[in-house]
Parts: sequence; C-alpha cells; structure tokens
Amino acid sequence: MSEIVFDSVSHRFGERKVLHGIDLRITERRVGIIGSNGSGKSTLARMINGLLAPTSGTVTVDGVDAAKKGARVRRKVGFVFTDPDTQIVMPTVSEDLAFSLRRTGLSKGEVAARVEETLVRFGLHEHGEHPSHLLSGGQKQLLAIGAVLIRRPEVIIADEPTTLLDLRNARVVAEALDAMDQQVIVVTHQLALLESFERVIVIDDGAVAFDGAPDAAVPAYRESVG
Repeated sequence: MSEIVFDSVSHRFGERKVLHGIDLRITERRVGIIGSNGSGKSTLARMINGLLAPTSGTVTVDGVDAAKKGARVRRKVGFVFTDPDTQIVMPTVSEDLAFSLRRTGLSKGEVAARVEETLVRFGLHEHGEHPSHLLSGGQKQLLAIGAVLIRRPEVIIADEPTTLLDLRNARVVAEALDAMDQQVIVVTHQLALLESFERVIVIDDGAVAFDGAPDAAVPAYRESVG
C-alpha cells in the first residue's frame, strides 16, 4: 500500500478557511472520509493527487509532494469524481476508455486489449460502440471508474461516487469499488459503504474530528452533525 501523509495541512479559498492543522498518515487498503457538506472532506481528497495544493503544509504520496510533482503523483493516484459527466469526454464508451491511455506509449493492440478487458470487467462489453451520454447513471459511473483503472494506478480516490445514483446503481458501483485490488479512499455520505473498511476519518469544520474503526466513526459523525 502507498503511504499518504498530510503534514500540518491548511487551506483557504479566499478568506474562508476550509482545512486547518491536518496531520494524517494513511497506509490502509480501505479508508473512508466522511463529514457534513462544507466540512472540507472533498478538498482534502483532492490534495492527494495534486488537484488542489494546500495553502500551507504538504501532502506526499510515497514521499513525493503532490502539489509540486502532481503529474508524477497522478500516474500513481487515480481520481473518480461525483458526476461522471465531468470525466466522460469521448463520443463512445470504447473511445472514452482508449482516450485515457493516450500518451502512455502503448501499442494499438495493447490499448485495444485493455479497453476490452475493462469493458468486460464493468459489464459494458455490449455498450462499447454506444454513445457515452446515453448510458444510465450507474453505467456512466462505471465507465468513469473504468477510465481511471485502465491506467492501472496504485491508489483510487473516489469523491462521493454513489451520491447521484439510485439504490441499485449505487450498489453496483459500491461492489466495483470493493472488488478492486488497489488501495481505495472513498469520500461519501453513504455510511453503509464503509462497513468493511479498515479506517474511517471524520472531518468536521475543516479538522479531523475522529479517526478510527467504522463502528466508532459513524456514531462520531452523527454526533458532529447533530
């Protein structure tokens, strides 16, 4: 597992302080991050692969500064957004998966093999030539996850990946995340997703309010939101 370290991390958006005094060392295979809207949890997650840089302090992945060496870190750490439409950029499902492999140096045959493997893995093999925008919400999220995993990162960050989905599709996406070999960090409001996780971090008002096992973290979260 990768070692992700937050060292005295704070962040501001203008005058608004979003995070302050975050110190964390994450090495577990399954980690959840929970907190109320505006607590700073998504900001924290986006720092792990350099999508956001802290105002002060450092975030490192296996010793590499995510803010200073973002491109290098992003080869190791993939990010899945809440809304898959923000990630899907190509007209068809297969083209969107292949697009993720641009500039990787893989041959056309290797790209085609990875695309086919990903289509099968996520139950999209009958939709390879279908328009991406006509997929269901759950299928779009699976495509977004597949487009991240096709690059074979070591760590997956998923920011509220089931929030926009109905119960059935949320379960399908949750099962896909659970089946991954990679280290997975999930930001979520869906507390049932975290039952099998090793560690859950509760963020409240920009700080770590609790850090521990799921069965203790969920009551702490509920207490923090009243």
